[in-house]
Amino acid sequence: MVHASEDPAVALDKLAGALAALGCQVPALAPHGRPPSLTVTNPAAPRMSETVMVDAGWFWWPWADRIAPLTDAAAAAGRVARVLRAGPQ
Repeated sequence: MVHASEDPAVALDKLAGALAALGCQVPALAPHGRPPSLTVTNPAAPRMSETVMVDAGWFWWPWADRIAPLTDAAAAAGRVARVLRAGPQ
């Protein structure tokens, strides 16, 4: 379990693992000096990609909507993967 007080990189690492298990491509974390984030891509539809950020105990979309709390990387991964699916759901 990740606690909101932990390093954002730890939370993003857990999210990256959960997303990879769902078939998403997740390259390395954002470089030092930039806000903690991941770029997630659907390998079946490479144009389908999105950034996920961490702040104030939450995973966030770039348009400032919460995805899930840091303590629930599995729920965050599920939401991100659903958004990146190609075609009808």
